[in-house]
Amino acid sequence: MKLLEALEILKKPTADAKSTKEFALLCGFTPLHLQTFLSANLRLAYPESNIDIEVGLFGDLAGNIERLQPGGRIATFVLVEWADLDPRLGIRSLGGWRSGDIADIVASARRQCKRLEQLINQAAVTNPVCLSLPTLPLPPIFFSGVSQARHEECGLREMVATSAASLSKIEQISIVNSQRLDESSAPSRRFNPKGELSTGFPYTLEHASKLAEALAALIKNAPRRKAIITDLDNTMWSGILGEAGVAGISWDLESGVHGLYQRFLDSLASAGVLIAVASKNDPKLVEQALQRDDLLLSKDGLFPVEAHWGPKSESVRRILRQWNIGASDVVFVDDSPMEVEEVKSSFPEMECVAFPSNDAFAVWELLKHLRDLFGKRTLSNEDLIRLNSIRNASVLRDLDNAADANVDKFLSSAQSNITFSLSRDRFDDRAFDLVNKTNQFNLNGRRLDRSDWEKHLQSPDAFLLTALYKDRFGPLGKIAVMLGSKQGKELRVKSWVMSCRAFSRRIEYQCLRYLFEQTGVEEIILEYIPTARNGPMRDFLQKFLGEIPSGQVSLSRKSLRTQIPTLFHQIHEAIETR
Repeated sequence: MKLLEALEILKKPTADAKSTKEFALLCGFTPLHLQTFLSANLRLAYPESNIDIEVGLFGDLAGNIERLQPGGRIATFVLVEWADLDPRLGIRSLGGWRSGDIADIVASARRQCKRLEQLINQAAVTNPVCLSLPTLPLPPIFFSGVSQARHEECGLREMVATSAASLSKIEQISIVNSQRLDESSAPSRRFNPKGELSTGFPYTLEHASKLAEALAALIKNAPRRKAIITDLDNTMWSGILGEAGVAGISWDLESGVHGLYQRFLDSLASAGVLIAVASKNDPKLVEQALQRDDLLLSKDGLFPVEAHWGPKSESVRRILRQWNIGASDVVFVDDSPMEVEEVKSSFPEMECVAFPSNDAFAVWELLKHLRDLFGKRTLSNEDLIRLNSIRNASVLRDLDNAADANVDKFLSSAQSNITFSLSRDRFDDRAFDLVNKTNQFNLNGRRLDRSDWEKHLQSPDAFLLTALYKDRFGPLGKIAVMLGSKQGKELRVKSWVMSCRAFSRRIEYQCLRYLFEQTGVEEIILEYIPTARNGPMRDFLQKFLGEIPSGQVSLSRKSLRTQIPTLFHQIHEAIETR
């Protein structure tokens, strides 16, 4: 982004002039153009809102963090450069570079690094922190010459790396990936000595732009993809199965990058990403090939496997139905550009990628891109059991069109258990993630910033209902969330989501019944807004209303009693935390 582009973005009027997103930018230098670039990137992330960035005092990073007042900020950006650890590691101090001073500089930097680590930890208690560790070069103070790293320099870098490893374990702290920043902003083109000396701003415009982009990316609440549908021939392995036979296909290193791709898919599957196969092939040969004991990913991790001679788009459609997820949650990978285009034409919202089987560097770039699409900060129990729950959910979906008596018989034997928790736990990250990534059973499609989430749950009238589910087919983990507030004899629900893995188990009815029973209210107001993807929520509400809902929905205790089907769940540990 150029500086003029950033200024143009900031000139554009916001859709809601009264809406303001608040941030803090804390550093030891004058932020100048970095603040402009960061504001522009945040405006792109929040186009309907004004952006307000609080900044600190020049030359006092630690003090700026200490003076930071708790508030409703979306995030606090903290930038640490070498001069913040000791002024002699910058160029403005104009002294202290004698060889005899180096040991003292290193010791001083270690003490300050530890202090900053503690302060950043404390700041993260009240607001998410987005952290950038030193991006600029160390000054030429080490007497061995700039081409040889002295042990003092290595010690400084190791010290920062150790601090980063410790801070990265804190859920509320996100750290700019230095390796990815190196790829977009060359280290040799970052430092601006003239700007540092004359204005106190040490970055080139190019680096300020790239660093601002990396910082803003840390707070984007972009939904992560859930699944990959992959081809086989010349994608997962080298060769055409129908021509080479089961023994003739290969994926060793000499054959190219197919083994690397298999290992990568296995890594994604182990983290809860769904992997399916769509291949134009003889299904019997595919079954035999996937049984080879040298396959680098588990065949059990592939579900479902679609192998036939029909269009790939037909396979994709059946796979999506089996998974019960939307096309926008999926990436399709195939070595044939024609197949990629055929699927893309049927599912324009799906990202469809050609596998560059003859270009190792391009495959490497593809794997990094996919890691970004599927990456997440932490893995939950729900991630690890996702595939089994998807398999089991397909059995229940097959009963959707069956007679009610058959459904009742099946559900009565499912040994289902629901654990409800009614609280104001603003640190429930799984609940926060569900609200922000669930599309189908979603009351209104609203996405919440961390500050909005925490601000709501700090109110004494607020409630957060979560539901964990398991049955004889296995656990599903935390699968339902309701967020709202109590107002007299009325509950107002602003967010209600349920994972698609939990469909057809009547959990949604149990959520409503539990709320009525535990809160004693006579009416629940649902802030319903139709979206392009929340058809299951619309269909559920239509059963109550007898018509398609068009806006705010009111459900009474009496209406629930008359509409509720037979429920077979065992309720456990229903606790209320105030």
